[in-house]
Amino acid sequence: MINRIFLNHPRSVDENYAEHAVFAGGFAFKLLGAGLAVLVHAIIPCLFEKTASKMITQMHERLHGRGH
Repeated sequence: MINRIFLNHPRSVDENYAEHAVFAGGFAFKLLGAGLAVLVHAIIPCLFEKTASKMITQMHERLHGRGH
């Protein structure tokens, strides 16, 4: 059960638990940043016009080249 919950997925992307936690945690903070940029953009459209889309594209490229 421990393997299924904590270890199977990190192993499937050639990482250990800690490496995966750092990678996924970094993505979480980037997504929060992109979300905040979009929120500000929704209120003040001239700000952060392409910020979130650039961030999401970069994250997609990083994920795509990762062995999924």
